[in-house]
Amino acid sequence: MLGLQEVAEILMHHAYVLKDQETRYRKRFMDLMLNSEVTRIFQTRGKIASYITRFLENLDFQEVETPMMNMIAGGAAARPFVTHHNDLNMRLFMRIAPELHLKQLVVGGMERVFEIGKQFRNEGIDLTHNPEFTTCEFYMAYADYYDLMEITQELLSGMVKELTGSYKIKYHANGLDNDPIEIDFTPPFRKAII
Repeated sequence: MLGLQEVAEILMHHAYVLKDQETRYRKRFMDLMLNSEVTRIFQTRGKIASYITRFLENLDFQEVETPMMNMIAGGAAARPFVTHHNDLNMRLFMRIAPELHLKQLVVGGMERVFEIGKQFRNEGIDLTHNPEFTTCEFYMAYADYYDLMEITQELLSGMVKELTGSYKIKYHANGLDNDPIEIDFTPPFRKAII
C-alpha cells in the first residue's frame, strides 16, 4: 500500500507511464495523470469536432440534434441497445445512426444539415470497435455522391493540415508499441471504383 507521499513522487517522476491497457481503460483518471499523450488525444478530439462544425457551417450547413431513443432501430444494419420508457410503458432503441431523422429534415426543407453525435451499437468490442462512438453525418439536397465526396475530401485534408501542419500523418494502427503507418491526406484523393 502506497502513502500519499509515495504516490506524489511517482506522479512527479516523468519516467513512470501506465501501460496496463485494462487499467488505462477502466481508470481513465490514472491514465490522464500518468500519460500526457492521453490528454493530447482528448484535446485533439475537441479540435476535430470544432473544425468540422466550422467547416460545415461555412458551407451553410445547419447543425441539428436528432433523437437518441427511437421506436424503431433504423439507419444502419446493426444490433441496437434496447431500453424501456417507464412512463410510456414503451420499448425504445438507442440510436444506431441519425440517418433517417437527418434525411427527414432535408425532405422537410432544411437543405443542408449535419450532426456530430453519439451512436450505440450492441456489438463486439476491440481496439477499433466501441459500442458507443461519435460520428458526423451530413446531408445536402440537390447533391450527388460526387458533390459529397468533394466536400469530404476538402473537410479531411483541410482538417489534417490545420491540426498537424501537414497533409501526412503517422498512425499507429496496431497500438503505440508497433511501427506507425503514414497516411497521406494530400488532395485530390485517389478514387476507387467499386
